[in-house]
Amino acid sequence: MAGLVAGEDNTRGFKRIILLLIWLVIVPTALLLTMAILMLVFYQSELDVLYGLLAIGLVGMFVTGAVLSLVFLRREAKLSQLQLDFVSKVSHELRTPLTSIRMFVEMLQQEGHDPEETKICLEVLQKETLRLSDRIERLLDWGRMEAGRKVYELQPVKPSHVVDEAVKQFEASHMGLDLNVKVDVAPDLPEVAADMHAMTDALLNLLSNAVKYAGKTANITLQARRGSRGVRFTVIDDGPGIPTGEHKRVFQKFYRANDLLSREVEGSGLGLAIVRHVAQGHGGRVELVSEVDQGAAFTIVLPLPQSPEPVTGDVITSAPKKGDELPHATS
Repeated sequence: MAGLVAGEDNTRGFKRIILLLIWLVIVPTALLLTMAILMLVFYQSELDVLYGLLAIGLVGMFVTGAVLSLVFLRREAKLSQLQLDFVSKVSHELRTPLTSIRMFVEMLQQEGHDPEETKICLEVLQKETLRLSDRIERLLDWGRMEAGRKVYELQPVKPSHVVDEAVKQFEASHMGLDLNVKVDVAPDLPEVAADMHAMTDALLNLLSNAVKYAGKTANITLQARRGSRGVRFTVIDDGPGIPTGEHKRVFQKFYRANDLLSREVEGSGLGLAIVRHVAQGHGGRVELVSEVDQGAAFTIVLPLPQSPEPVTGDVITSAPKKGDELPHATS
């Protein structure tokens, strides 16, 4: 589905380019040619100024159209390259668990296994099956979001329940790893209107990202606090942090920071884009505070049920100010 949506985006993009070429390049050129012919046939000195002004205007349209067409062509070429990279990454991510599943199934088909070996094979099969299911579900979710068919079923839920479910799924998906994750939920938080599954998935994305980029030995904290305009769910890590210039772009679809660490870490580049979509679908927003070598704090802000002011908006990002301290993940 994500592929179909990407194809539709490309089609719309190229249609815009064609329309620009027609109206801002071809049409002005044709009018200039027509005007030149008329000037030759019906030449009158008193019309020189008018023809000159028209010629200048049409040339301006021509230049503008050519520049805009080049800009859109470059943009579409870049998007096409991002989508090709995305397909390549997704193919790799799907192929890896499928290869493991096939290999361990073949091992189980062979005779002479002791119970311990069989148990290990089944555990790996379960882990790889969950991993494959997670990848497919993420792609389907993103396809529904892009197509505008993702509907959030908002129900009153306790923030502590959302956090508990996210941690439970996170531990299940990282079974066997000794991770240092602390949960810090403020008491007596008010209920929020949320889609339990979507919010759990968004927090799971943030927790998984923290492990991917900060490392398995990192200190990670999942907080839930009441803010001035809503309930704040924050995932904090003490990893390498994110350069200020990358803050906005990391939430774009298919985008991943162009450094060695990002290239070595598996991922489709959709996790943070999904988090942003979920937050905005709940009438909230996402905030990011980070700097290189100072960790990162991602926050989903959900409005209170009867909040007088909405909190919906674009991603809010900032670097820690001098003298201020980024909330640290604690052990």
